[in-house]
Amino acid sequence: MICFLRVPQQFWPRSMGAKPAVLVTRPAGQAAGLCAGLEARGYHPLSQPMLELVPLDSLQEQQQCIVDLNQYQHIIFVSGNAVDFALPWIRASWPTLPEGPNWYAIGEATRQRLLNSGVSSVKSAAGMSTESLLELTALQDVSGQRVLIVKGEGGRTRMLEELSTRGAAVEELCCYRRQAPAMGEGELWNNLARLQPGLILISSGEGLANMLTLISPQESRKLLAVPLVTPSARVARQAQGSGFSTVLTAANASDAAMLQAVDDWWANKPSTGG
Repeated sequence: MICFLRVPQQFWPRSMGAKPAVLVTRPAGQAAGLCAGLEARGYHPLSQPMLELVPLDSLQEQQQCIVDLNQYQHIIFVSGNAVDFALPWIRASWPTLPEGPNWYAIGEATRQRLLNSGVSSVKSAAGMSTESLLELTALQDVSGQRVLIVKGEGGRTRMLEELSTRGAAVEELCCYRRQAPAMGEGELWNNLARLQPGLILISSGEGLANMLTLISPQESRKLLAVPLVTPSARVARQAQGSGFSTVLTAANASDAAMLQAVDDWWANKPSTGG
């Protein structure tokens, strides 16, 4: 599969009949499935990561969380990345994972990664969000219980705040950090000008912020006319606040939801003739 190609010298006009190039901004190594789905539908997938995931050099400062793993009543993994980065550290202390805690995952993909990693039972919610997980019955009455949230550095604090409000003793195990891709001045805009996307898929609010930070205000004004697909209403509001004129919201950040949003956009896009 070819993920990079040249298209006309102006951003794809919406009046064209052919399906456009679609920019995928997932981190490196996580875009292949989405690119394959786009290509199968007749789009031209372009991969330009807007977020890098970097493992922490050491979890020694958080080692006690791992040592005490069997003392928690609830262990929550916020993403598949959290599973990938944390499980090797956890396995070093726990070759056989403790069965006492309830294990949770945000999203089906995260749940499957935990199951494939040897966790015998994982609770998840229908939606791929913090809010949907917080609706689970098992997390309603947590007063006096210990909760461990496994995540990257920074990010949203809603899970910690809400469970703390419910009376839980909540700790976080941060196992990786997110950062903007290392790019020289003008490099991103040159790539975009070369790739000419007609649609942009944003995987997170941080990815969107990184993209706008890596281009100049003049360049960003040109980019704001390109339709954007976001993974949530929260990121959609962020995009609208940044000035994007056409913002679509996928059901969640999964490949299937993103592809459905792309197909909905194509089916409903206005035609200007041509």
